[in-house]
Amino acid sequence: MQISLGYSCICGNAGMGLSVQLTAVIFILVLVSTHQPIEGAGHDPLLVVDDYEDDGIRLKCFSERLFSQVQMLWTDSRGDNITGTPLTTGTSTANVSSSIILKPGSGNSVSCKIIDKLLKTSTESSVVIADVFFPATSPWMAAFVVILLLSVFLVVAAFYKLRVNNKATTRALNAQKDIQQDIDDLNYRLDEEQKNFQKETEDAMDKIEKTRNELEFWKARSNAVNITLDQKYKHPSLCINEEKNRVKSSIQKENALKMMVAATEGFSENEHYWEVEVGDQSEWELGVVSEEIRNALISGTVNSLPGESLLSLQFSQGKYVLTDEENVRNCKQCSVVGVFLDQKRKKLSFYDVEEKSSLGSIYYNLSGKLYPFFSPGSDGKWLGVRPVKTLNLLPSL
Repeated sequence: MQISLGYSCICGNAGMGLSVQLTAVIFILVLVSTHQPIEGAGHDPLLVVDDYEDDGIRLKCFSERLFSQVQMLWTDSRGDNITGTPLTTGTSTANVSSSIILKPGSGNSVSCKIIDKLLKTSTESSVVIADVFFPATSPWMAAFVVILLLSVFLVVAAFYKLRVNNKATTRALNAQKDIQQDIDDLNYRLDEEQKNFQKETEDAMDKIEKTRNELEFWKARSNAVNITLDQKYKHPSLCINEEKNRVKSSIQKENALKMMVAATEGFSENEHYWEVEVGDQSEWELGVVSEEIRNALISGTVNSLPGESLLSLQFSQGKYVLTDEENVRNCKQCSVVGVFLDQKRKKLSFYDVEEKSSLGSIYYNLSGKLYPFFSPGSDGKWLGVRPVKTLNLLPSL
């Protein structure tokens, strides 16, 4: 009987292409039993762990061949015969061998029996191999591979999602920019339309106002009357021409205004209009006075006039001022002034005849007759009443 114990470090491929290095000591318990039902001697078979193959362990059984009639049997743990490779005979040594592949879960115990038919003897060797020595994928390795694959998938998915999100974000930003640009364009066009509309409205209102003023002017002018200056009712420093339609100052001094001359005609009812040529005089005053003020001019001693008995438009230092001290705005200097006395509405209005526009109006509460008056400036230039050709029909506008 021969007992063989072996230690082997095996490196091989196990089906899945993984290289596994066993670094543990494999202790194989070999159970050898020799049966000699007939006298004679034999040689115990030697079991060797050869290599990993097909997810199992390949075992070889060797025996010295002293006789020509030898039979080798493989049995499992249950005693059932299993098929090994055919016997092979060594060329240089007198031995025979056979091999099998032991799979995991096959009992892990196998026996090799050598039967010498000539001597009627048999020898047997057995081996038990634990499952831990069979090639298998480590659960940690499998988990690592799964986690690795999952991680790669997640990274790829995240990268793809990020790329999709970036594209979506870029499209959204571009769309937002386009929308904002459209909004800006619409706001710009709206502002332009509003400006144009406002300008057109202002132009239309100006035209309407101008047309209304022209209508009022022509309506007032249709009530033209003849005015003559009264020699008796004037300031001593004023000179009147022979036609009694022009007046000027004979002296030059500051504050020559209030040196006035009244008209012969007085009006207590209805509507009356007259025009005065002021030319380019630097200062003048036109309007109406009460009969009381007119009568006071006879003595020639009037130095001041009560404001409530005098209604006028005064031009001085390039500005127009009404009796109620209201400035007339946006009015350029005119050469002919129209005066319209409306006793029905208790309103005195002044017009720029050349522009056919209003210079201003005054509402009053005076009663009795009102007389036109004229006050030239101190520059010695004539201020005169201009005859008005009356028309029964208003001009077409």
